[in-house]
Amino acid sequence: MVAVLAHRGFAHNGLVRLDQRWYLDVNSFARSTSFAHGFMHWYALYVGVAILGVLLVLGWWRARSAFDPRSSVTAAVWAGAGTIIAVGLNQPLGHLVGRPRPFLAFPHAEVLVPKANDFTFPSDHAVVAGAVIAGLFLLGDRLLAWIAVAVGLFLAFARVYVGAHYPADVVAGLLFGAVVVIVLGFLGRPLIRLVVDLVADARGLRALVVARGRRAAPAHSRKASAEWVP
Repeated sequence: MVAVLAHRGFAHNGLVRLDQRWYLDVNSFARSTSFAHGFMHWYALYVGVAILGVLLVLGWWRARSAFDPRSSVTAAVWAGAGTIIAVGLNQPLGHLVGRPRPFLAFPHAEVLVPKANDFTFPSDHAVVAGAVIAGLFLLGDRLLAWIAVAVGLFLAFARVYVGAHYPADVVAGLLFGAVVVIVLGFLGRPLIRLVVDLVADARGLRALVVARGRRAAPAHSRKASAEWVP
């Protein structure tokens, strides 16, 4: 509801025209940089999200060697689960807001990806980026988190560059994804911790939580740590 009200306020204040102007400015830039069209097409559709997925997997892998692997792996798993939940919640939100795609308002705009028939606000791709960024910062792996910031922000720009979204769509997506992961983490992480403890205590599955050569922290330990083992 907050997002819906924010969007309505955005429209009533006349900021939609500014958003449209920025969209057209980026679209004009896209027209003048045809050499980048192939790369931006694939990055906006698949590559950006794929890199963010790899960062989540690396976050889990590195969490196994953290000072408290149970807590760190819990945070890593929640980063992935929270991202999925954020995208799922974004679907009804997009229908509730009901903002049409920009190329419907500007039929002569340069569009470098297949024209989707769904709504544009907030952007699903930007939701993924915001959720992964927030999840990795909560994990405490700053290296991966800052890489995710660069990848995610460029993905958000790419979605506007290819003509699929207005700038406000990707900004809203980044914020929505991050808020979902942070807020719902208070409920999701304790549940995931129960599963992580069971896996860590199972002899055949221990390696999923604790890297070889390290001892698992006690099950009652919940203190997260950003200390990583080289």
